[in-house]
Amino acid sequence: MFFSSPPMASISIVFLVLSITFVAGRAQPNEPSRVRLGTSLTYPTSWPSPSHRFAFGFYPQGSGFAVGIWLVGMDNNITVVWTANRDDPPVTSKASLDFTKDGKLVLRTEQGPEQVIASGAKGPASYAVMNDSGNFVLYKNDSKITWQSFDSPTDTILQGQTLLAGAELASSLNEGDHSTGRFHLRMQTDGNLVSYPRNSGDAASDAYWNTGTSGSGFNPNGFLFDLYLNSTGGLNLVNQSNSATVYTLNDHLFSSGDINLDNNNNTIYRATLDVDGIFRLYSHTYNENRNDRVHLLLSTLENSCDIHDFCGLNSYCSAIGSKAGCSCYPGFDFINTSNKFLGCHQNFNEDDCRRSEDPEMLYNVASLENMSWADRPYSVKLIEERGCGKSCLVDCNCGAVLYTDTYCSKYKLPLRYGRIRNVTKPTTAFFKVYHPHQVHEVLIESKRSLILILSIILGSFLCLCLVLATSSILVYRHKFDRYRKLTENVNLGLAEEFTLRLFSYSELESATEGFQEELGRGSYGAVYKGTISEGGKTIVVKRLEKHVEEGDREFRAEIIAIARTHHKNLVRVLGICIEGNRKLLVYEYMNNGSLADLIFKAERPPIWKERIRIALDVARGLLYLHEESEVRIIHCNIKPQNILMDDNWTAKISDFGFAKLLMPNQSGATTAAEGTSAYLAPEWEKNSLISFQTDIYSLGVVLLEIVCCRRSIEVNVSTTDEIILSSWVYDCFAAGELDKLVKDETVDFRTLERMVKVGLWCVQEDPTLRPSMKNVVLMLEGTINVPIPPSPVLSIVVS
Repeated sequence: MFFSSPPMASISIVFLVLSITFVAGRAQPNEPSRVRLGTSLTYPTSWPSPSHRFAFGFYPQGSGFAVGIWLVGMDNNITVVWTANRDDPPVTSKASLDFTKDGKLVLRTEQGPEQVIASGAKGPASYAVMNDSGNFVLYKNDSKITWQSFDSPTDTILQGQTLLAGAELASSLNEGDHSTGRFHLRMQTDGNLVSYPRNSGDAASDAYWNTGTSGSGFNPNGFLFDLYLNSTGGLNLVNQSNSATVYTLNDHLFSSGDINLDNNNNTIYRATLDVDGIFRLYSHTYNENRNDRVHLLLSTLENSCDIHDFCGLNSYCSAIGSKAGCSCYPGFDFINTSNKFLGCHQNFNEDDCRRSEDPEMLYNVASLENMSWADRPYSVKLIEERGCGKSCLVDCNCGAVLYTDTYCSKYKLPLRYGRIRNVTKPTTAFFKVYHPHQVHEVLIESKRSLILILSIILGSFLCLCLVLATSSILVYRHKFDRYRKLTENVNLGLAEEFTLRLFSYSELESATEGFQEELGRGSYGAVYKGTISEGGKTIVVKRLEKHVEEGDREFRAEIIAIARTHHKNLVRVLGICIEGNRKLLVYEYMNNGSLADLIFKAERPPIWKERIRIALDVARGLLYLHEESEVRIIHCNIKPQNILMDDNWTAKISDFGFAKLLMPNQSGATTAAEGTSAYLAPEWEKNSLISFQTDIYSLGVVLLEIVCCRRSIEVNVSTTDEIILSSWVYDCFAAGELDKLVKDETVDFRTLERMVKVGLWCVQEDPTLRPSMKNVVLMLEGTINVPIPPSPVLSIVVS
């Protein structure tokens, strides 16, 4: 069988062993030497075990040193078996380990405050011992253990060591860096020993190896199992209640063909979750010269391609003989060519597909045989192979298709756990490949067609001018007469403000079937779904139900606002109805619901690029209301429920019921607080002058919700710091931990940082610190730089 060479993390440090000293005094051979309180240790000295096969101290890592335990091997190479605080940066040669008078093992460096490496959990320690088992132990005066390295393994367990139920081993980053790597092996409390990628959700579909020892079939009584490596190299699952062996891993692992398990005192066994994610059993056999021979005995997997996440997103694994490598799918490039495990990204912009009238012309199809990956398709259809690949070209959601036995399965990006494998049923994967030459040819042909069309249009223009002029006069006279009648019938005084269709109450009652299907209810009335008889167009009818004075004021504000606004990111109003106290508005119907449904309730929230586009849509719509419309408008109720999605998933702002209109010489309006409190600026509570900054505060809350796909106030969270979204986001930003906001997603972290900074500027308590709507749009587009924002809750200075 095939196995790779043992990844021993070997570091040549000849002078290390030659200079090993035991500061507390030298013991007799094979008798533990005690480390007394007050003892200090610096590089290159160490605290050895009696046989000098194990040592505790500083070992070289990267450009500095780390604290750990190692096996001393042939030619004075070392094999690290445990590391303290493994994810901390390396320290310099001037660092020291001090066994303090209060029984703590403390690391002191020049870089920062001291760090506790070990301290007694069951009382203060009186002395420490580096044992021949590889276990570094702190003891109390009564010789009882108060701390030991065996209780907190990193990537290795040694003979006599137990991996308890609920505990795990985590692989190292690489052979020269023992910080946490990409894989972990968990002894689950259900009795199953499982290997997962480190960044997965640890679901069953993410596991790439397991013992299968969970469930009622194997463990009907639900006992806790521990993983134990005995002195003869046996890897056993033992019942935690009575230490009985229930499963022997050695019988189910891949053998190197050279197994010689015994209890020879000159042999040390270790089991390590190696850098590549494979769990392997090794033996170290020492001769009379203290040189060891290392043998690989057993491993969980033979083929690295069986490991999930061995290759990153949008890449696949292929094995040739004993070597496995990662490659990008057609149409993708490596994110980092020097570290291909990071995965691949598209070498074209998927937005081109959505903007194109004929997406099929932008791409070609490339195929790979016998491909598989772990994601679920969003569409499965019976179709011929040729049509399968072509169907992906015209579907902008499609990243790849897999054709198997007449079934065509479509997948969205990114693709996980890709590999080439031998399958019983042949499969063919098809990928979109951007074709710039083809696009160039299409553009040239389009220009020729455009020139011809323009020639025809210009030739006919003079003839059309007379027709258009005559038509304009007739249409104007018709509308003038219609609005004059409206002014005579209702004492509204607003006919000159808008150009909307006038509906009768009976028409809308019939269109909504007696106002039967209620879509929702706002502050001034209910909203119903209906259908206009002409053409069967679906509409939304808002009926005001407050008393006359209040409803009339609301209705007037709404009519003025909607009559003077027209923008692609605003919901279009089709008409009105005014019959006595009956006042209704007719809107276009949005098939895809609200932004709230999309980011709070959907099984799979929009991908990162879609969320960025939605945020820009909302910002541009609000910029129009603030600065570009004829009548400047303060919306006063910006929230995800009032942002609707049309058929093309374009975000549109709706509900002008709370709009406060400003003429060009006005700067604000005074109003009572209405709307949803989570989105209201602090000015609302003070009943102070409301300005455009009020909307910008609400927009900031919405931007942070779009980034994190969660509500601004969330009770069901892991820590109290996460309840208030804006505070949590600022804490993550200040700590440089923005990846916590978008778990399990592929995002552009530069764009993420820009979105977060813009959102934090918008939610400042002091309105004067919030940017203008124009600057918000420019910052979101990346046109201008975004400065570092202060804490939102600390921005107001109290005099």
